[in-house]
Amino acid sequence: MSSKTKIVVLRMKEIIYTAIFIGLGILLVMLLFIMFRPKNDLPASSEQVLYIPGIYSSSLILGSQEVNVEVAVDANRITSISMVPLSDSVATMYPLVQPSLQNLTQQICDTQSTKNLTYPDETRYTSLALLQAIEHALEKAYSK
Repeated sequence: MSSKTKIVVLRMKEIIYTAIFIGLGILLVMLLFIMFRPKNDLPASSEQVLYIPGIYSSSLILGSQEVNVEVAVDANRITSISMVPLSDSVATMYPLVQPSLQNLTQQICDTQSTKNLTYPDETRYTSLALLQAIEHALEKAYSK
């Protein structure tokens, strides 16, 4: 009777080590999958808080008088822009200030941005000075 039966002797220590290494390998693969998967943590709604609601001002010096440019914002949009106090003497001495501010206010409230604004060549410098004051006021309003 010649039997070709082979007996394999495994030591329990080898089986335990193999099971531990397979478990660690699976754990490593799962960890890498979790760490490097694409993140979809951004909120699905477009209602992100851009500003801290309130009225923010920035000063603008016109000649010897100081005028404040006030920007009113909600949590996610610019609601209005105005100048205070706009006295009669300032309006008389600087006649382009009020029309330039109205033009900028219209564009900024429509686009909700201070980028890519248009203004006539004759009010370029006035518009740039007003825009700088508006941007400075908006910097104060940004939520961190």
